[in-house]
Amino acid sequence: MAGLSESEIETRLADVSGWSYEGGQITRTFSFDTFLGGIEFVGKVAEAAESADHHPDIDIRYSNITVSVSSHDVGGITDRDFNLAEAVNGLA
Repeated sequence: MAGLSESEIETRLADVSGWSYEGGQITRTFSFDTFLGGIEFVGKVAEAAESADHHPDIDIRYSNITVSVSSHDVGGITDRDFNLAEAVNGLA
């Protein structure tokens, strides 16, 4: 699987609400009303990631959860990253 070009990444970002491209990853922060709401979301993301065999970086800051995705095996962003971003959006 080949990595996407910068212009392809920018085009694809328009299709995944709230995500941005920074530091070689696509990233989005989700905010919840409570800590446990955020943790419940993390569990759902973990299940989706395991099903896709594609695992994001997840940063938990009380009720703010940042999910960052890249394809380390190709050293960039791929369709697989955007597919996971779309799935994560559906879980929020």
